[in-house]
Amino acid sequence: MEVTIEILGLLFLVAGLAGFIDAMAGGGGLLTLPALLSVGVPPTQALATNKLQSSFGSFSATWYFVRNGIVDLKEMRLAILCTFIGSAVGAELVQHIDAGVLTSLIPVLLLGISLYFLLAPQAGEGGGKPKMSETLFAFSVGTGVGFYDGFFGPGTGSIFTICFVAIAQLSIVHATAKTKVLNFTSNLAALIFFIIAGLPVWEIGLVMAVGGFLGARMGAKVVVSKGKKFIRPLVVIMSMVMALKLLWEQHPQWFQSLF
Repeated sequence: MEVTIEILGLLFLVAGLAGFIDAMAGGGGLLTLPALLSVGVPPTQALATNKLQSSFGSFSATWYFVRNGIVDLKEMRLAILCTFIGSAVGAELVQHIDAGVLTSLIPVLLLGISLYFLLAPQAGEGGGKPKMSETLFAFSVGTGVGFYDGFFGPGTGSIFTICFVAIAQLSIVHATAKTKVLNFTSNLAALIFFIIAGLPVWEIGLVMAVGGFLGARMGAKVVVSKGKKFIRPLVVIMSMVMALKLLWEQHPQWFQSLF
């Protein structure tokens, strides 16, 4: 494929918008992955390049939340470790195991996340009693969702957020901030395996990384300043969009019969 200045400029803008959305609600890959495929990047390399650029975006948001005291990395050490290990295992196993089961289950899970935020009036308020200890949360949610991100990926941010809200009983702002920390962790673990395999297209990935970094920084600022006013409806919208996209890819005949 020929990489022109025009293509790099377009991908920079797409990554910036995706980083902005991803910092608040996840789902930025809905924009970046199709964009990479549309300019001719082969699917496997597109996945790896997308992981490269998204790692910079999730790092940008994480850095902003840490610097502003929204999250304490020391308190999250165990969850970070478990997420890294889970993602690394997932990234290795995806090369040997069919992901078909996950592709069928995830749209249902994403729609469930949307309904939870729509129908549970207190969701995201925070202040409730956690439903499991931090240690158990790290081993179960950190490892499990980390594995999912390394193995498959779509909706990881939304899944982490719902776990922090529903299980850890955090406010939507603190849930979003901690989500980005673990999202960056799982991105980094999977990216290491992709780099070892020589898959990322570095020229494209690094240009998109700059756009994603800047967009995520702006999105993180919105999280801190606007809080649940923007995050909660955006989580609902992005979860529904991701679910519909996956259903379209799995069962296009369902949608064709509607038109």
